Amino acid sequence: MADSTLKVTGSYKNLDAIAHFVTEWALKAALDERAIYAVQMAVDEACSNIIAHGYGGEGKGDLQVACQLLPDGLQVSITDFGAPFAAENTAAAPESRAEGALGLFLMRQLMDKVRFEAAGGQNKLIMEKRNG
Repeated sequence: MADSTLKVTGSYKNLDAIAHFVTEWALKAALDERAIYAVQMAVDEACSNIIAHGYGGEGKGDLQVACQLLPDGLQVSITDFGAPFAAENTAAAPESRAEGALGLFLMRQLMDKVRFEAAGGQNKLIMEKRNG
């Protein structure tokens, strides 16, 4: 399967470049408009959270965004080297979660699969969106 990686500094000004990158790959994956929007929103949320919480602010680390075509969709992996991520309890009702703790809930609503890997001082968020 074809794939590509974009590496940028963790800065809010780079969110547009990231959005453009994942949109190009979503189009290559033949995702429909609704699915493309879901990918854009989930990736923006993830990258914004990494900048704010993983790095504690802009310009303190890099983001690597990788896209891979799947037989029936797109996989987006976001790697950072910030603070280890502790996933919130997504079984809890949204209104009972801490303020600002809705990011993972939103990503899981938008994408078909969401999982995390952490090893060797890096965090990797892997999300998939399927056609249909």
